[in-house]
Amino acid sequence: MIGISDIESAARLIEGHVVRTPTVPSPGLSELLGAPVTAKLELLQRTGSFKARGAAAKLLSLTEAERAAGVVAVSGGNHGIALAVMAAALDVKATVVMPRTAPARSLALVAEAGASVRLTDGMGSAFELLPRLRDEGLTLVHPFDDPVVIAGQGTVGLELAEDADDVTDVIVSIGGGGLIAGVAAALRARRPGVRVWGVETAGAQAMSEAVAAGAPLPVEVSSIVTTLSAPSVSRLTYDHAAALVEEVLVVPDREAVRGSLEFAEHAKVWAEPAAGCLLPAARQVLERVGAGARIGLVVCGGNVTHQEISEWTARFGLD
Repeated sequence: MIGISDIESAARLIEGHVVRTPTVPSPGLSELLGAPVTAKLELLQRTGSFKARGAAAKLLSLTEAERAAGVVAVSGGNHGIALAVMAAALDVKATVVMPRTAPARSLALVAEAGASVRLTDGMGSAFELLPRLRDEGLTLVHPFDDPVVIAGQGTVGLELAEDADDVTDVIVSIGGGGLIAGVAAALRARRPGVRVWGVETAGAQAMSEAVAAGAPLPVEVSSIVTTLSAPSVSRLTYDHAAALVEEVLVVPDREAVRGSLEFAEHAKVWAEPAAGCLLPAARQVLERVGAGARIGLVVCGGNVTHQEISEWTARFGLD
């Protein structure tokens, strides 16, 4: 399990390489949900998501020989962007394996940062390519199954604990579980009374199905939210969620897109559906815990185009 000392060490390591993002009250979301809401704006992070933290922590922890040999990652979008940009900043050669279904903007940003892009038919086949690339001498920077990466993501929770000491319930999106593992570990140490809730989209239910089964297992991925579409969680992230997370909620893609629209209208921020799903989850949390709840939202990223939001809005009849 990741401890607070691991997260504090990661915070010192990545200081100066990433942004200490704002933690702000949101009057608009508070009015919308009928409870006080504080938002941790990781969409203002370098590369547009929290992923820069874990990528920076891993890259900065490598030996000189490992940096010289280069790194490889699998990503549906944000992890690949983060690794490509942070590797370029640290003069490390990066290869990113991505499914062809990844957002076009994400593919372009990874290539523009100078990384080598390998395309596969899906996330499952992307992960299957990893052993061969590791055999070529590349160091894997896993998006979530790595204690150094999780500690880097945990710095989000460290900052949230320092900047929002009145929240009672924090809601975190789950893909492979690295973010919620780190955030929950930080909050358990610094704010042990805070409840941590996870949220996934239907068709990207790796953690909720793992919790139901009592162990990680492969899942069928069908959600439009590719940045949450891990084919399974890891034992490491599952163990953290099982021990530290109140419940993993599941919301439909349609409600995640509606959440993105509500973030834009009520919070004045441009959030991707991986963050949009926080709002329907917050409504479920408020139904469960009742009066007196003060909600904290980890707004994980904003890497989505106007065209994508427009297409999903029309597809789900939200216009």
